[in-house]
Amino acid sequence: MPTSSPSEPLTSPSADVGDRPAFWIQVALDVPLQGVFDYRAGAQVAVGTRVIVPFGRRKLVGVVVGLPPQPEFDPAQVKEIDQLLDDTPPLPADWLRLASFAAQYYQRPLGEVILPALPPSLRKVAAYQGKRSAGGPVQRLDRRKPAPAAAVAADQPPELNAEQAAAAQAIAALHTHKTVLLHGVTGSGKTEVYLHAIQAVLGRGRRVLFMVPEINLTPQLEQSLRARLAGLAGADALAVMHSGLADGERLQAWLRIQRGQARVLLGTRLSIFAPVPDLGLIIVDEEHDTSYKQQDGLRYSARDLAVWRGRDLDIPVVLGSATPSLESWKHADKGHYLRHTLAQRARDVELPSVRLVDTRRLAMQQGFSPQLIEALGQRLDSGQQSLIFLNRRGYAPVLNCASCGWVSQCPRCTAYTVLHRGSGRRNYLQCHHCGHQARVPHACPDCGDQDLKPMGRGTQRIEEHLAELFPQARIARIDADSTRLKGSAAALFAKVHAGEVDLLVGTQMVAKGHDFTNLGLVGVLNADAMLFAQDFRAPERLFAQLMQVAGRAGRHVKGGEVIIQTDYPEQAVYQALIRHDYQGFARYALDEREAIGLPPYAHQALLTSESRKLADALEFLARARALPQEDAAGYPTAPSLTLYDPVPLRVVRVANVERAQLLVESANRPALQAFLSTWAPAVADLARAHRVRCNLEVDPLEI
Repeated sequence: MPTSSPSEPLTSPSADVGDRPAFWIQVALDVPLQGVFDYRAGAQVAVGTRVIVPFGRRKLVGVVVGLPPQPEFDPAQVKEIDQLLDDTPPLPADWLRLASFAAQYYQRPLGEVILPALPPSLRKVAAYQGKRSAGGPVQRLDRRKPAPAAAVAADQPPELNAEQAAAAQAIAALHTHKTVLLHGVTGSGKTEVYLHAIQAVLGRGRRVLFMVPEINLTPQLEQSLRARLAGLAGADALAVMHSGLADGERLQAWLRIQRGQARVLLGTRLSIFAPVPDLGLIIVDEEHDTSYKQQDGLRYSARDLAVWRGRDLDIPVVLGSATPSLESWKHADKGHYLRHTLAQRARDVELPSVRLVDTRRLAMQQGFSPQLIEALGQRLDSGQQSLIFLNRRGYAPVLNCASCGWVSQCPRCTAYTVLHRGSGRRNYLQCHHCGHQARVPHACPDCGDQDLKPMGRGTQRIEEHLAELFPQARIARIDADSTRLKGSAAALFAKVHAGEVDLLVGTQMVAKGHDFTNLGLVGVLNADAMLFAQDFRAPERLFAQLMQVAGRAGRHVKGGEVIIQTDYPEQAVYQALIRHDYQGFARYALDEREAIGLPPYAHQALLTSESRKLADALEFLARARALPQEDAAGYPTAPSLTLYDPVPLRVVRVANVERAQLLVESANRPALQAFLSTWAPAVADLARAHRVRCNLEVDPLEI
């Protein structure tokens, strides 16, 4: 990155081209090429300004990131910019530093970081060209009256207990950078600690970034924040940013943030790239959640970037969770993070009891044990709500022919198509990897037998069976299928909170962050599916998922209960759950990881290749693995570095594309980064030569 500030223009032209002075600029563009691009401007331009430039036969929006005294190439060959976009101020220096770090650490071109982080309308050439859009998206938006914030009555903060007060005071007292790990059991009142910390920062005239992992967690938090801010900074002091917003809504939120009109930004992972001026605090709620890791394009961790941004700005960062990531827990153990623990629930209710039901010798009824059915009936009789948790949507995972063994295989993927019940009982098969849909066959395509049967259970089938067991109950299902339409998730959750639902069936969408006031029982089905997964992080994810969903029970009612059905009750994950013992589980898992050299005691990068033929994908990876030996002089020495053999992915083919992966590992993070900085550009060149697509992911979460 250049060292000039965003407001530092060239004081004089460095050369004349023809009859016009030339001001040389370096522009970052969203193209898959390393480096930045030289252009000529006819006037002074500040770093951080957006421009429209010619690029080959296209025109692109780019961002000025440097002001060199001379271009890298022959000045006569350097093209002039088409248009200077001044409808927004230049992007600030701290924002550009964040983008530069992300590009360097995650091994991506700078333009592929900067441009996608902007609202779509600010990076579209079409928004600034033609008669209808000559004013640009910002002027068009300004001509519309902004939607007023909904009137919210200011609420009075509840009195904190001793643990909450100690944590809130410790965070409020921080005026320089420190990462705080707020470890609080479910229902311990972490949100109230956040709100008190926000109040302290706003009182100093600074702003706050509050991050949550998923869109469906924002409505309840938004309501709480607006109510608290109404008495402090006005109902319009909050901006909300997530991928579910329309382009105009996202632009409006982004502009309010950049102009300093919003005092608090509530957002999902993309909000880490919001240009918040005078930022004084970053909060990352549910910091363990994998939703903070972007899975395409720039594969960044918003949580990790939040920690870096806090260090860069010298401000505190709060990471909160009932089940912190093992990486964060290790940092706290080493003293790198300041840890505060909330061991008690904020209200006068105990943590729910956790009961394991050994299903190996039980007569199950559509996946339900007699114990779970009896418990559901008891909660219905007492007027309390129950939640059935199953992290598998659809009606059944696969359709099967008992006569010949045919199963519903996706024609485009090495995966099964899932049976779904559509509206009007119109069933269909859908692949959850590529989206392929097909009608349910009337008979087996191989042998003609008409007795095709669903195997396994998804949320739709569970919902159907609960309706048969408890016909008097009001049942709702919350998963990706039932919440496809905008606003549908918020509407369903509102029904639950209003007491209009007796039995709730849900996937991981309901597992965290929701404060159900009348939920007394949580039943967990099919938990064992993650127990023996190939990914070494599966037990950690399973423990976090079950601990989080268990925490929905008994938050406001006494006698909350969790029933987990399992064939393996002796497993360490389940035994720790019974005791609500995150610390014991973390100690066990970290000792295991350290013994075999896995993260967080090692650092990894994953190179994935995609091609029409698996052999081509594997050959490319083999060549990539050999690059350091072929050109040893160009690579830093890294004796602790290991490049594993290329292997196919577990789901090899998706949408008729074959996939393979190569893992790179080192016990030393700087050594890995030094290697990747040389290896990644060479791999990109090799991929173009082999005509394969590849993605390099640093710190992968799934292997």
